[in-house]
Amino acid sequence: MSENGYNRPNQSNETTQTQTSLTWSDLSKETKEMLAGKLAGLWGAPTDAAAFDSLALDKKQAMLLLSQRLRAKSLWHLVKRVTNVYGEGGVGLQFEAWPMIESTLLRRDDFTRWLANHRNTSGGFYEKNRAEAVLHFLFQEGQPRKWYVHFDLYSPVHSLRSVWKHLRHEFLGKLRPDWRMIAKSLNT
Repeated sequence: MSENGYNRPNQSNETTQTQTSLTWSDLSKETKEMLAGKLAGLWGAPTDAAAFDSLALDKKQAMLLLSQRLRAKSLWHLVKRVTNVYGEGGVGLQFEAWPMIESTLLRRDDFTRWLANHRNTSGGFYEKNRAEAVLHFLFQEGQPRKWYVHFDLYSPVHSLRSVWKHLRHEFLGKLRPDWRMIAKSLNT
């Protein structure tokens, strides 16, 4: 299985990035098990497979990048159900979370609340041990609380160099990395 969760041997990242279609049946058994129970209901889809297959390619790639990164960080189990996916104007998910997500992130040494809030959100957490392709969690109060996670291309909390890149490209330049940019940063 490749890093992106495909059930295609010897497939390079370059091939993956130029791929024009991807279906549930293309996913490895491990990836299907990881997504099981988290996609059904997304935009009215009755099953995980139907939900995944209804997504545009950029959203499928975003889903795979985020789910695998969250799993690698032992955080994927905190996602109860995915409610939205975006992949071109940013790589992220909106999701329903299990109640222990905030306390889990608070206890982790590799996440911080520093600079993690946005204007229209109630709070957030930044991954702090990476300079590029960093996880950024946000939440909005409500019943239920709305959770989001996306990748920032450059970290505003890792180092002075990454702060400068974040300010220059993402804050001032309004750059919203797509899944290709994130995949490249994760693989370097």
